[in-house]
Amino acid sequence: MVADLIALDNKARVWIYPSDGVFTDDQRTEMQSYLYKFLGDWTAHNQALKSYGNLFHNQFLTLFVDETLSQASGCSIDSSVRFVQELGKHFQADFFNRMLFSYMDTEENVYTLNAAEFKESYAAGTINDETLVFDHLVKTKEEFLNSWLKPLSNSWHKRFV
Repeated sequence: MVADLIALDNKARVWIYPSDGVFTDDQRTEMQSYLYKFLGDWTAHNQALKSYGNLFHNQFLTLFVDETLSQASGCSIDSSVRFVQELGKHFQADFFNRMLFSYMDTEENVYTLNAAEFKESYAAGTINDETLVFDHLVKTKEEFLNSWLKPLSNSWHKRFV
């Protein structure tokens, strides 16, 4: 059962899959049709999951599950991972490279770098402790809304620079 993000409980679980590239508007539209179909059929133990999904910044595939009605099970989580893998194959994108770091500049442009480039950008002063980075490890809707984007100095990314 697909719901709006605002309708989900603040403790709803979230999984963020950063892509290694940015999708075009046409690709985003196509991806959202696959996403809504998946979410509409997503179940755990034959119970519909109250869920939401989106492609934020044309790059970050994000799935939410409100577990106040039905808990996401291991099998349902596995099915979502398979779905993301299939999307990756279809769109020739990698959603599973955890060594990519994304940040937003002061003009709200989003950039994604690998670990070495991220470290080099910090050393060169292109990014600094105040640069806003995306923390894809947030676990709940509330954390997503309040802490997905945070200063580098307050994130786990700091250990890589």
